[in-house]
Amino acid sequence: DSCKEIRDLLLHDKKFEFNPKDGIDNPALSLAEDTGSLQGPAHRLCLHTDGEDMGEPRFYLLNKGSAETFGFCLHEELGCQGHIIRQVELGGLAQRRGLQDGDRLLQVNGQFVDHMDHRRVVQKIKASGNQVLLAVLDSKSYEAAKALGKDLSQMLPADIRPRLCHIMQDKSGFGFSVSCPEGTKGIFQLSVQQDGPADRAGVLPGSWLLELNGNSVRSYSHTQLTRKLKQSGSKVTLLVASSAVEEFYRLRGLRVIAALADTSWLPFKVRELHMVKGPAGYGFLLKEDDCSSGAIGQFLWDVDAGLPAEQAGMREGDRLLAVNGESIEGLDHQQTVLRIRARDDQVTLLVIDPASDEFYQSIGLSPLLFLEDSDPA
Repeated sequence: DSCKEIRDLLLHDKKFEFNPKDGIDNPALSLAEDTGSLQGPAHRLCLHTDGEDMGEPRFYLLNKGSAETFGFCLHEELGCQGHIIRQVELGGLAQRRGLQDGDRLLQVNGQFVDHMDHRRVVQKIKASGNQVLLAVLDSKSYEAAKALGKDLSQMLPADIRPRLCHIMQDKSGFGFSVSCPEGTKGIFQLSVQQDGPADRAGVLPGSWLLELNGNSVRSYSHTQLTRKLKQSGSKVTLLVASSAVEEFYRLRGLRVIAALADTSWLPFKVRELHMVKGPAGYGFLLKEDDCSSGAIGQFLWDVDAGLPAEQAGMREGDRLLAVNGESIEGLDHQQTVLRIRARDDQVTLLVIDPASDEFYQSIGLSPLLFLEDSDPA
């Protein structure tokens, strides 16, 4: 069998942030990169389907620590359909949470992935960083649904993603107002001016405000929120959720996080550049430098006029994110160069411009997490 593994996963216990809407602390889960021991209560959630004997998708919000992994591998196998959960560590957290050998992965962070290239699904989980929401279906139900020609995406809720919206102030302001029940903290509902900046940025009327500029508002009073908005200057980034989306997570004891967001309305996009090498090469230089976050990045400079790199849309200062569909996160300069040279005469790069890169680093999320939302050219 041909299998592609993502890395073992383990979880540790931690508390979810206080939810002012239901007044309880919710149990949280976590996601990490290395092996380790596991603790924590099982967190298994189901969604009903129409099939009489059809199993139900199960949801797991995983939150990792820096020295932990998930305790399972993700495989692609000859003769089998789907992205398959394998090598579930005996007695490990993944097993104790309810993940089972043979489960098929249907959603990552609210995005349907059954139809996606396996490498892209692996990349999406890795790019999610410390938190990821998975929806899985048991193997028998998956195979039965496929045999019946069922649309597996219909077994899952249509829209469970909050929205990440970046609003640029105009002469009338941001185009939204905030209401808060008297004497409470962290419960903010938005009224949105039609055709105003917030409306154009994708904020739905009646949305609940969850984060402001990458920070949770759960502890803010109305006065504190107003002050934070004024300190934002002429632009502000909001994580918002409709009442239906907020209820979906609240009823399941799951915290809404930015990694789950739909970023379709953001002006910050990842770009895909496909280049065929010419007689003079691709026409750019790759340099290693520090990112604004302090991490090391690979940047594109000295783009020669008229050569393939410029013709493909490369701009000086772009940061390289992936080569031929594979993330270069964690690779050094020489390893990245070897990836670019792996194919003699052509290469496909995913890049991001400095302003967009700065935005994603400011909210602590990888732009690769939202690649489908970016709709790269």
